[in-house]
Amino acid sequence: MSTFNHRKYRPTPALPMRSRQWPDHAIEHAPIWASVDLRDGNQALLEPMNVTQKRRLWDLLVKIGVKEIEVGFPSASQPDYDFVRWLIEEDRIPEDVTVQVLVQARESLIKRTFEALRGARRAIVHVYNSTSTVQRERVFGRDRAGIKAIAVEGAGMLQREAARFPETEWVFQYSPESFSNTEWDYAVEVCDAVTAVWQPTPDKPCIINLPATVESSTPNVFADQVEYFCRQVARRDAIIVSLHTHNDRGTAVAAAELGLMAGADRVEGTLLGNGERTGNMDIVTLAMNLYSQGVDPQLDLSNPDEIIQIYTQCTGLPVHPRHPWIGELVYTAFSGSHQDAIRKCLHRQTADEPWQVAYLPIDPRDLGRDYQAIIRVNSQSGKGGVAFVLERDYGLTLPRWMQVELAQIVQRESETHSGEIGSRRIHELFIEHFANAGDPVALTGYRLHREHGVDSIEAQISDNGRVDTIRGSGEGAIEAFVDAWTATYGNHINVIDYTEHSMGEATDAEAVAYVQLNIDGQRSAGVAFDRDTVSASMRAVLAALNRARVTRAAA
Repeated sequence: MSTFNHRKYRPTPALPMRSRQWPDHAIEHAPIWASVDLRDGNQALLEPMNVTQKRRLWDLLVKIGVKEIEVGFPSASQPDYDFVRWLIEEDRIPEDVTVQVLVQARESLIKRTFEALRGARRAIVHVYNSTSTVQRERVFGRDRAGIKAIAVEGAGMLQREAARFPETEWVFQYSPESFSNTEWDYAVEVCDAVTAVWQPTPDKPCIINLPATVESSTPNVFADQVEYFCRQVARRDAIIVSLHTHNDRGTAVAAAELGLMAGADRVEGTLLGNGERTGNMDIVTLAMNLYSQGVDPQLDLSNPDEIIQIYTQCTGLPVHPRHPWIGELVYTAFSGSHQDAIRKCLHRQTADEPWQVAYLPIDPRDLGRDYQAIIRVNSQSGKGGVAFVLERDYGLTLPRWMQVELAQIVQRESETHSGEIGSRRIHELFIEHFANAGDPVALTGYRLHREHGVDSIEAQISDNGRVDTIRGSGEGAIEAFVDAWTATYGNHINVIDYTEHSMGEATDAEAVAYVQLNIDGQRSAGVAFDRDTVSASMRAVLAALNRARVTRAAA
């Protein structure tokens, strides 16, 4: 007998909603965005972020325009406590940004939370307790009245502690955790009891956050639940209704969108969807969904390469090449019919009309990208097998993104000469385009020093006979070298990808380094060879910079 038994599960209960209104609504403006990357996202990592990573991610969130950022659970974590204190004491919180912290409804934890926020200009204190049936009955062993009493007690403790720190503008937030699995009328009852304590007003509202802690229904059922809540809850004009959807069923973004249509005002999520189990609601995806419908998302997502670079460095998580909107292959067409349709639409598209291009829902240039047509050919055509030939004959294992770009170069060469291109010519094209592009700026020497996990570099750069000494620091030689280049020459550089490998098995074997950069909004790739892997990596960066210079000169 199969152990895959669907009979052990029950559908999520849903109330009949014959007068639902949300299907007729449209999202016409951006919600209030609240990032939980530094708390919910951080606790979901195999290795939580260190202080440097938290600071980098904080700076990114502020830069793209997130105005409410949950920075941790300071009462339960000393690193979170210290990070909150650093933000306040070092004056790192812009005036238009509000920090948010999470706390359970327990007096000792609430007291420590307010101590962590001492001196903040404005702060959201987010208190929660679970209200679902299974949590009440199987975790806490309490009835409805007992769970509601916990919520009311927590609300009162927040109010009393806030009174001790009148210099701070306090905003209270309550979450009936597992809202999506709580009886609809009971969720309203608990939240009404909390707001009865706080007595919010339209001028001084509180936040009621409705979490799909475990996504357990289709998005339309969640939207019904949100609309029911918004209709039934007391003091609706004094409440900011917030959503916190998880992605257990793969529909966290859809649930958030439908929840906004159902009356919610605010959305909590993480960049690129990092979070527990299958993740949180993806802020980038939802914001770009709005953008594609002509709605200003109120976030600056125009440099996705920078977002991906910092996200991957801080979380250690990869970004799938098919990730919505910003994945590496999103604006690439492999199908000939797709390529033809896109080419024809682009030819007819004018600057003064709405975007109308088949297969491309937005203009890739809005995100610093280009449309790429990748022609897939077999080995008999003389235009394919490029990566195989270079690995077989030269020991070069090209990263996939370089395989794609080189294949296009080989394709053009083949079409120009109307014949087969051999292994030697493919290698020559590879070296010509990626290693020896244009008038080379060269590395003549360097010194690298590592202390407390930070690399400091001093490098000598030769440019047409002139030698400059550049200095920088970072986590790793490449980041330090890029920092030094930027400080001296001013280019804004993001390292999109970097890989290296040995060209042989001997201890003195030459290494090859491949790098892909975003230089002032333009992508450029470079390759370099050296027995010193650090030198190879920096020479690869210079090869990419040289190539970008040639491309700009030819434009």
